[in-house]
Amino acid sequence: MNRQDAYNLVREKVKNKNLVKHMLAVEAVMSRLAKELGEDVQIWSLLGLLHDIDFDLTANSPAEHGILGAKILEDKGLPPVIVEAVRAHNPYHDVSQDELISRALYAADPVTGLIVAAALIHPEKKLAALDVNFIENRFKEKQFAKGADRERIKSCQEIGFSLHDFLALSLEAMQGISAELGL
Repeated sequence: MNRQDAYNLVREKVKNKNLVKHMLAVEAVMSRLAKELGEDVQIWSLLGLLHDIDFDLTANSPAEHGILGAKILEDKGLPPVIVEAVRAHNPYHDVSQDELISRALYAADPVTGLIVAAALIHPEKKLAALDVNFIENRFKEKQFAKGADRERIKSCQEIGFSLHDFLALSLEAMQGISAELGL
């Protein structure tokens, strides 16, 4: 599946515009991580874009999130590494993060929400105005962006990044698509 086909599938399955933006943000972060780690950028980017393909379909049954997505992607002929990473990214399933790509997605998924929330409280409300120190300070505030699981974000250490470097890389990736994100 190429990127355009993947994006078309997202537009077909996902109706929430903010969720589509989240998926684009995770795609950007995963692409940047792949470049840094010398991995397959196309595979990692597709995973980032498609990881929540079933979110609307499983909104009333979160235990199915990731399971249904993996099935959808398997039926579309995506590589097993993508299918398994989608299945494993929902912590509800307690699936082992054996592959580097799965561990990367596990950390990348919530970091995008933290960065968006930081942009929205910044006076300029733009990703371009953010710096890593601003995000790190928000990270330390337990009541800020509670949905951005700090432990999952800190798992970036399992893929070889300090928290500071992971936040910097993620911010840079998202700044690169700020127009698409509306930030």
